[in-house]
Amino acid sequence: MRMISKFAAGAAIIALTAGAAKAQESVEVLHWWTSGGEAAALNVLKENLQKEGVAWKDMPVAGGAGSAAMTALRARVTAGDPPTAVQLLGFDLRDWAEMGVAANLDDLAAKEGWDKVIPAALQDFSKYDGHWIAAPVNIHSTNWLWINKAALDKAGLQPPTNIDEFIAMLDKFKEQGITPIAHGGVPWQDGTMWEAVVLSIGGPEFYKKAVLDLDPEALSGDTMKKVFDTMSKIRTYFDPNFSGREWNLSTAMVIEGKAGAQEMGDWSKGEWLRANKKPGTDFVCIRFPGTQGSVLFNADQFMMFDVGDDQRDAQLKMASAVEDPGFQIAFNTVKGSVPARTDVSDEKFDDCGKKGMKDLAEAASKGTMMGSLAHGYAQPAAIKEAMLDVITQHLNGQLTTDAALKRLPEAVAAAK
Repeated sequence: MRMISKFAAGAAIIALTAGAAKAQESVEVLHWWTSGGEAAALNVLKENLQKEGVAWKDMPVAGGAGSAAMTALRARVTAGDPPTAVQLLGFDLRDWAEMGVAANLDDLAAKEGWDKVIPAALQDFSKYDGHWIAAPVNIHSTNWLWINKAALDKAGLQPPTNIDEFIAMLDKFKEQGITPIAHGGVPWQDGTMWEAVVLSIGGPEFYKKAVLDLDPEALSGDTMKKVFDTMSKIRTYFDPNFSGREWNLSTAMVIEGKAGAQEMGDWSKGEWLRANKKPGTDFVCIRFPGTQGSVLFNADQFMMFDVGDDQRDAQLKMASAVEDPGFQIAFNTVKGSVPARTDVSDEKFDDCGKKGMKDLAEAASKGTMMGSLAHGYAQPAAIKEAMLDVITQHLNGQLTTDAALKRLPEAVAAAK
C-alpha cells in the first residue's frame, strides 16, 4: 500500500512538473541585436510571444554582423546544447543545415502559405534541400547613405547622385569642421562600404561578375582599381578614432551633427527614429550615390534548431509569430528594414521605408537585387572573410591598390 502511495505521489509530482513545464513554454534565442533601435524592434517579437504564453530567454552577443554570435553558437552546438532559435544570415544558414542540426518547418510553412509570399531569392536561403529551416524576419539593403539634413542644407547642396558629387559633399562637410563621413573600422563595415562603391563605379553587371561570380579579371582589372582608389580617397574623410567603432556610434555622430553622413545598411534608420528624428526633416536617406535601381540585400532569419519535442510547440509559435503580417509591419517600421513578405502594405512605413519597399520591388523585377558580400548573402564565409581581409588591409593603408588588386583574386582562390 505504501509503495502504491509512493508511486501515486511520484506520478502526481511528475504530472505537476510536466504541467508547469507546459505552462511555462520558452524559447532561448541567440542574436546580435543589441543596439537601441534593434533592441526596441526585438521587443515587439518578445511581447507577441508573451501573449502566446511563451517566455523569451535572451542570449544576446554584441557585434553588428554576427561574427561573435557565430563563435558563441559553435560552442553551444559542440556542447550538445543548441539554442531554440538563432539569428543567421545567408550562407551561414546553409552551413548549419548541412550539419543536420536544423528543425523542419515544412508543415507550418504549408499551413501559412509562406511559399506564396516570401521572395524566391530569400527562399534560396530559408530552405535547405527543399525543406523550410528558417523564418525570415525582414529584408535589409546595404547600399544606403544617411545624411544630416542641417549639414546638407548648410552646404547648399542637393543629395549626391554619383561618386564625384559625393566627394564634393564630403569636402563641404570638411569645411564645416565636422567629420565628413562617420565610419567604424571593422571588416564587415569596411566591406559594406566597399560593396556599395563596387556597385556605384562598376554597375550591377560588374558587381555580379566581380562579387557574385568571382571573375579573376574583374577582381584585378581597371574598374576594380578605380574602386580601391576611391576607397583610399574616402578614407581621408574619416575621423582619427574610427578604428573598431560600432556602427551605431557612427550613426549617433551623424544624428548629433558631429558628422555629415554615414554609408550603412537601413538598420541605421532605427537609431534615427529612436532619437525622434524624421526623414526629410532631420535626415536624408538615399541609395549610395550611383547605385539607384539596384539593391544589395541581406535578410535576418531565425533558424530553428533541432532541440527536441519538448520545445517544439514553442518553436513553432515563434516561427509563426515571426511571419505574422502584423509583426512584420511592427518590427520593420522600428528596425528600418522592409518586410520579408511581399503581401504587406507600406501604409504604416515612413518615407525611407516606402522608398525601400519600392526600390526592392524595382530591383527584384529588373534582376538587380543582389546578395551583400559583407552580410553573407554573396559568398560563403571562407571567401567572404578572405575578401574582407584584403579590403580592410587596403583601407588601413597596409596594402597599396596594386597589391590589393593582386591579393584579392589570390585570396579568393585560396579560400575556395
